[in-house]
Amino acid sequence: MSVLEGKIQAFGRRALGLDVPAPDHTVAVLHRDEPRVPGLDGPERAQLDRIRLMGATGAVLMAIAALGIGAQPVHQNPVSGMRVFGIFARAHTGSLAMCMFGTVLVIGAWLLLGRFAIGGLNGSPRRRLSRSQLDRTLLLWIIPLSIAPPMFSNDVYSYLAQSEIAARGVDPYLEGPVAGLGIDNVLTNNVPTIWRDTPAPYGPLFLWIGRGIAHLTGDNIIAGVWVHRLLALAGVALIVWALPRLSVRCGVAPVSALWLGAANPLVLFHLVGGVHNDALMLGLMLAGMELTLRAIYGPGGRPDRLNATGLPPFNAKAWAFLAAGTVVITLSSSIKLTSIIALGFVGMALARRWGASVSAVAKAAVVLGVVAGATTLIVSEASGLGFGWVHTLSVANAVRSWMSLPTVIGIITGFGGVLLGLGDHTTALLSITRPIAAVVAGYITIRMLVATGLGRLHPVGALGVALGAIVLLFPVVQPWYLLWAIVPLAAWATQPVFRVPAVAFSAVVSMLVMPRGAEFQVFQIIGAAVAAAVCFGLFYLLTRNSLPWRAQPGVSAPSQEGTPYRVTS
Repeated sequence: MSVLEGKIQAFGRRALGLDVPAPDHTVAVLHRDEPRVPGLDGPERAQLDRIRLMGATGAVLMAIAALGIGAQPVHQNPVSGMRVFGIFARAHTGSLAMCMFGTVLVIGAWLLLGRFAIGGLNGSPRRRLSRSQLDRTLLLWIIPLSIAPPMFSNDVYSYLAQSEIAARGVDPYLEGPVAGLGIDNVLTNNVPTIWRDTPAPYGPLFLWIGRGIAHLTGDNIIAGVWVHRLLALAGVALIVWALPRLSVRCGVAPVSALWLGAANPLVLFHLVGGVHNDALMLGLMLAGMELTLRAIYGPGGRPDRLNATGLPPFNAKAWAFLAAGTVVITLSSSIKLTSIIALGFVGMALARRWGASVSAVAKAAVVLGVVAGATTLIVSEASGLGFGWVHTLSVANAVRSWMSLPTVIGIITGFGGVLLGLGDHTTALLSITRPIAAVVAGYITIRMLVATGLGRLHPVGALGVALGAIVLLFPVVQPWYLLWAIVPLAAWATQPVFRVPAVAFSAVVSMLVMPRGAEFQVFQIIGAAVAAAVCFGLFYLLTRNSLPWRAQPGVSAPSQEGTPYRVTS
């Protein structure tokens, strides 16, 4: 081998992460085991009750405001013309101010709750709230938003229209709402104009379920929205079930993971309030990860403890868990295809369990591929929808999202060309930046897969990092897409280098999105924001001594190192 060939080979191995020592793996610095700490004392429990009430009050205010400025249907609006409830639709500025104030209250309560979940961003708390305390808080905040009209997005009306198209025996992957239902159809009229002529971009399982909802609710928009919200709540329930179990496998406190991954305002506002099918996708993906990791590492097992404690037997029960988890992850990808990459990380973890060789990787790929392929084939054929969804995955790319890095770079560069008198070449630039971003995202994903197979990264953490790269480099990024990365990383990444931007992004993005129920003038937005700021300022003055606005001893101070979360059974 020549010197040049040796250098190329060394560069290739370095690029793939094959020769990177574990301590030098930059992504690994995101994680540190969290210690166990005692529960809250009496004064802290009193503060927790006030925080819980603060968040619930904000959620109720948002739910009431949604009666006027939520994403209400164009037809069959139940509050239209009502004497009392209809006033919110006629007072847009006041309703918007109420919604903004409620939003700030919920976000503020969530941040204050973090003092009892993760403590300060640089260390664990000396005392932490219990799982039952967090569950009750989360339930209290979810209930008002779960019975409110849809907020922050009109996507649920597209779900209803696409499901009705499938129910009529028309292929929703070929026809949009106008062609499939007609321009005068009540469901078509509720779909945003930009999506009325586009086919469905969702997987066959979601439209199969939607077809059943269409048969059940017909043209009743309110009933259809309610059933779809039940699906979203089922997805959130799966997240709440799986996330603590995955966090224990990563040495992270379950309450910490749930605070960032389930009580997150993006979850409350967009998955619950916005009725997005991402909730079901994420819930199934995480549940499938837990089932497959239970097969690989045993109940509560951690990959970094295997050498010390020995491998659990890979018996018939383990095979059953592996098959079940693979099926569940594949079903998740039949909602939205992105989650299918979770199988790659399961496969690399399985290959390491079987010896970390090339043959072990091939064997794991065959096993998982057969189960996933069979599941996809059954769903596609049994639903009668076939594989047309493969051709509609890029439908959303028509939107230019300010949160997408390649899109922003293309738009800014194109605007610079206009200023320089070179013309508007934004579309041409996007055709360059987006493929480059896709290659970068693919490279990062491969690096994470290799790190998982070599045991340098936990599969949950590696999956979260890969999804983070995919989201940020995606052609289109909606606010709730951030949860694709934040939710799995909440179970693994504990360091400030992750938590600070994750918390900041969640809080800021949650405040920037409009309720979507009306077109607001600039003066209305400014007036509502000023009113909400004044109300929150007064609220702060009234509660500055009764809520933990400032760091207090025992609340967010670093604790002594205790026993980390690990195998418990």
